Amino acid sequence: MNLAEQLITLFVLAIPTACISWTVTHEEVFREFREWCDDRKHRCGNLFQRKFFYLFGCEYCFSHYASALLVAITGYKLLFPGWQGYIISWLSLVWIANVYMTLYSRMRIDIKKDRVAIDDKVRQLAKTR
Repeated sequence: MNLAEQLITLFVLAIPTACISWTVTHEEVFREFREWCDDRKHRCGNLFQRKFFYLFGCEYCFSHYASALLVAITGYKLLFPGWQGYIISWLSLVWIANVYMTLYSRMRIDIKKDRVAIDDKVRQLAKTR
């Protein structure tokens, strides 16, 4: 792949990385699992166990694992043909995926603020009638 194809692939692979990371760490479908992990991370005496259970509540931490999985599945390499390409692609995917998740989070906040403002206007209109 030439550099342009590699970069396009990077930005495309970051989408499922962000999607997987966000879903596991924020969405309702995994809430019970996250709560169980949160309980386990406070109860485990072993440092490695606590850190393992912590990663299911942190989108940044979890994105490292999601990125590693996607790099392993796709064989995607960035800039270099050997193992160095795997490491660069893995860390680059983490970074771009976290940019996507930050943008998504900001967008959700803006949408929520707009909904609250609309609800306030509707209530004000209903009071004046």
